[in-house]
Amino acid sequence: MKDHGNSPPRHLTFRVTHRDDPVSEVTEQDTIKAAERYPHVVIRGPVFGFAEQRPEDGESWRLLSDVGDGFAQHSRDGLNSHLWFKAKEETAPGDPLRERLLAAVALLEREPVDEVAVGDTRYRVVRGDEFARTGPDGIEGPRPTDPDDPSRDLGDRARRNAPSRTRGFVIDHANPTGIMESIQRMELLSLHYEAPRIPRDVREDSRRALISHPGVVLLPAAFTFAERKTKSWEPMAALQGSPHEARATLYNYLAEFLPKLEQGVSAADAATYARAAEVYRAGPPRDELRVLGRRFRVIRVERLVRIGPDGPEPPRPSDQDPYGPMQLHPPLAEVEERERAKKAAEEG
Repeated sequence: MKDHGNSPPRHLTFRVTHRDDPVSEVTEQDTIKAAERYPHVVIRGPVFGFAEQRPEDGESWRLLSDVGDGFAQHSRDGLNSHLWFKAKEETAPGDPLRERLLAAVALLEREPVDEVAVGDTRYRVVRGDEFARTGPDGIEGPRPTDPDDPSRDLGDRARRNAPSRTRGFVIDHANPTGIMESIQRMELLSLHYEAPRIPRDVREDSRRALISHPGVVLLPAAFTFAERKTKSWEPMAALQGSPHEARATLYNYLAEFLPKLEQGVSAADAATYARAAEVYRAGPPRDELRVLGRRFRVIRVERLVRIGPDGPEPPRPSDQDPYGPMQLHPPLAEVEERERAKKAAEEG
């Protein structure tokens, strides 16, 4: 690595801060205990999202999605929709900004590009690595200091989920972080894919990323539930923003979806799963459940984004996509004409 003297670049700068408020102190202690109890890191695989860099944010990037997509094309599609709705809702016909937004949408419909610019704003599909911490008793569950709402009814679908802590998160390697988070970031600087079972091109891209994007930023923790298999824990659902939402997902899976998604589940077993789900719902909040010889646990999932001189890492050549770009929305002029006609008919 180059010697940058007394002025290291922003993507290599660590700023450690010590906060004296009680919440920060408890969080630091919680992190220390978690590191002792779950000392190992297991990489699950890549996740994708999209972000913007606005002039007022300087070198920072602001996440516009939850960074939970399994494929880069899913995030390209998400960016496509974001720009299309931005043109529809924030601009008027004839506005030059609308034309630039729709030109970016058209490009995303034709080509698997990972970055577009609209005026002074850059938009990028960003890549992260999803990982979890493990110890002698298995995979890490939620920590006491993780934001949660355990008093909510697991079966209450009317209440809206908690706001995303990832959407709007500012990616800036030089932002001050607590002592333990800074230590963890430094420990993760060399994290890459090494297992022989992983394809060679994936391992090689992972090693190259250590050089091209040597910095590391941790995103807010997310949660899901996993099932204990013979040799590992297998995550069973999409990431959620809080432990409560992951518990609710586990409840709904056992109460309703398991018999539909898993083959060979008898009516008697389905009833047993449903009863276990109701007991889980009625009891005090807990992060583990056993039923019919199966073991489920709500788990804590972490994500890191690698940072280089030009910001967060985009998708790698070895990242796979299930399909290519396509048109997701009809021409905006046609949509607005239909809406005008419908409104005129309703008023007439």
